[in-house]
Amino acid sequence: MEIALFQPDIAGNVGTTLRTAACFGVAAHIIEPCGFPFSDSALKRAGMDYAVRANVRRHSDWGSFHQWSVEARRRIVLLTTAGATPLPAFAFEADDVLLLGAESSGVPPHVHDAAAARVAIPMQAGFRSLNVAVAAGIALAEALRQTKGFPA
Repeated sequence: MEIALFQPDIAGNVGTTLRTAACFGVAAHIIEPCGFPFSDSALKRAGMDYAVRANVRRHSDWGSFHQWSVEARRRIVLLTTAGATPLPAFAFEADDVLLLGAESSGVPPHVHDAAAARVAIPMQAGFRSLNVAVAAGIALAEALRQTKGFPA
């Protein structure tokens, strides 16, 4: 299981997501450009010492990430408010990559179309979306539960 953030806007959310990835032993991908200066020192401030312990791979753009996913034969599962499958009904596979969009704009249509699956986290009516780092944690926990991938 891996996590990917598409052009994240908020350093704190990246830090929180990288901390989650490090704690659960999953790799994380950052698809640039970011909406903030992306550096090791910025990550350390945002994610404390956990972020630097995360297995992070940077991709210069969507094309670079998408090429990696095809070559690595990884299924991209997009977390989206426009998802077709509710999270509890989706069947994760151990090699999935959970993709989350930018906080301000999500992902563009071509990225949405490239995902093998689209999943939504059910919420109360009248709410637009969860914080991206919170959504990453919820989806990752469910994916790890289903695939028996939690650390021992």
